Amino acid sequence: MTAFELAVQGPTGLTVAERVRPARMELCAALSTGGITPSAGLIEAAAATGVPVHVLVRPREGGFVYDDAEKRTIVADIRQAARLGAAGVVIGGLVGDAVDLDLVRRARDASDGEVTFHRAFDQVSDQRASLDQLAAEGVTRVLTSGGRAAAIDALDELRALAAHAAGRIQIMAGAGVTSRNAAAIAETGVDAVHASAKRTVVDRLAVSLGSAAGAGEARYATTDEGEAVAIREILARGVAL
Repeated sequence: MTAFELAVQGPTGLTVAERVRPARMELCAALSTGGITPSAGLIEAAAATGVPVHVLVRPREGGFVYDDAEKRTIVADIRQAARLGAAGVVIGGLVGDAVDLDLVRRARDASDGEVTFHRAFDQVSDQRASLDQLAAEGVTRVLTSGGRAAAIDALDELRALAAHAAGRIQIMAGAGVTSRNAAAIAETGVDAVHASAKRTVVDRLAVSLGSAAGAGEARYATTDEGEAVAIREILARGVAL
């Protein structure tokens, strides 16, 4: 069976994860930016759900080339996540168009649990060589869209990566995964599928415009329980490879 990882970014998502019971959750903040490290309070609450929590450790939005000060922050946040009950961490960094092996080693040494290398992997120039390096460093899995904007557009690439991994390291497909395409993605032979199962919430806000009062909207994404259940059930049914 293909494992289901649910990406969660707030208290509503934690409630959904606790009810849906995915194989694990990736916990982050500000998912619209690609995700950054969540707060200590959110990590602690996530751990209390009983669903294995893998904390995204990313000190800022933007690219994945980090200086030494940023790497020290990443290592400190990894240690804090472990103290708060995280089962693993999700990290990634680059040196040019190659994996930052120094960051990977520092993250692995600081972590008490599994290490996932995130979609920075989709920016490397040689995915197979990078996969070999990450497997040799003891990384548990790689989150990837096969180098494309969405996983559904990279079925051949995902299939090739899963074959190349050959059980040495897990391949987890992510980016644009929904209940409409999860089965096709799982059929590539990846070990897991990563999805945010999100919906958009619209809040009506009163706004002050000088002396006049107006109304505005605030939009934010949260986890949709029905979509999360649908993806879980599709993956649980299994696929014929």
